[in-house]
Amino acid sequence: MMTAKETTSDLDQILIALADPTRRAILHRLSEGEARVTELARPFAMSLNAVSKHIQVLERARFVTRRRAGRDHYLSINPKPLDEAAAWIEAQRAAWTARLGALDALLKAEDAANPEK
Repeated sequence: MMTAKETTSDLDQILIALADPTRRAILHRLSEGEARVTELARPFAMSLNAVSKHIQVLERARFVTRRRAGRDHYLSINPKPLDEAAAWIEAQRAAWTARLGALDALLKAEDAANPEK
């Protein structure tokens, strides 16, 4: 079982990976199927080294898996981190919905108790 700190660290890596439009574009391309690093780099106006750094961020967040075949490196998408981020977001939404619902009920009760305002 993962500790809360490990879970937070994983979530941090996931959100950091998703925060950049280049990394999101790479994930979008990988959603269409496996690709070589050089194929992923082609549409971007940056060096292969810069794209490789983006890929490393995605690998740290576990979004990307790498397969080597000779000198070629093939990357595939792993959607599980998206599920983890979605679960966290949904838990936050539920917590805040409950809190805001309680606040709304409290304010309505105050308004009902003080109709002259």
